[in-house]
Amino acid sequence: MLAYITWDVSPTIFSIFGREVRWYGLLWGIGFLIGYEMMSRLFKHEKHPDAWVDKLFFYTIISSVVGARLGHCLFYEWDYYSANPMQIFAIWNGGLASHGGVFALIVTLMYYSKKVTHQSVWWLFDRMIPAIAVACACIRLGNLMNSEIFGYPTTMPWGFKFVRSAEWVKEFNGLPCHPTQIYEMLYCIAALIVSLVMYWKFKLQYRVGLITGVCLIIFFGSRFALEFMKNPQVAAEVNMQLNIGQQLSIPLILLGVYLAVTALIKPDFKRLF
Repeated sequence: MLAYITWDVSPTIFSIFGREVRWYGLLWGIGFLIGYEMMSRLFKHEKHPDAWVDKLFFYTIISSVVGARLGHCLFYEWDYYSANPMQIFAIWNGGLASHGGVFALIVTLMYYSKKVTHQSVWWLFDRMIPAIAVACACIRLGNLMNSEIFGYPTTMPWGFKFVRSAEWVKEFNGLPCHPTQIYEMLYCIAALIVSLVMYWKFKLQYRVGLITGVCLIIFFGSRFALEFMKNPQVAAEVNMQLNIGQQLSIPLILLGVYLAVTALIKPDFKRLF
């Protein structure tokens, strides 16, 4: 019977001219390319201009990467980065926060929606959620390849021994741990399936904000629950009742509830944004 899984995968695919090409970066790129193709086909299905998806791809990739980086610096390690501001630009050293990416994406796509689609930003997100779910699943797979952001020790047979993680050896003495990267991939897949069924089978995109609201609850409700089994990402989280990821998830869960309820009660409800 399987007792645990030994995870000894190198995060580096190959090196060229002294620079490493890593699975994490490759999976980020694959996620965005799949998302681009999905949005291109959907816009074509709805007979929107081809130029929309090219502009959307530009806005999305810039805002999500910049937002994720600034989110990590501001939310998780501000003391360090405020003292070393040039290190904010050293994105190759790691440090991206999904909540920062989401907040930046919402703000940026509000501008995009006003200038390009002339629709509510939630009209756009209702169509983007499947692409976002795929990209997020790829990013979590990248976390697994990096042997990072995993959980506390577990006796479950699917526990992972993260051989290449110095944190794992130091904190958990080589015990199998919850592969929370995989758990997070699963809720991304759940959001993908739910959003596709809501769009294609039940045509719920006409209740603007409903698909987005339901999937925000799936994304960040699951994230909130999973944080209880994840080891602290920074030292400041050690004695917190609710860690930083959970605190940042709460407003997004509430936003999801707000969008879903208003879309169900009155589809043409004029939201704040």
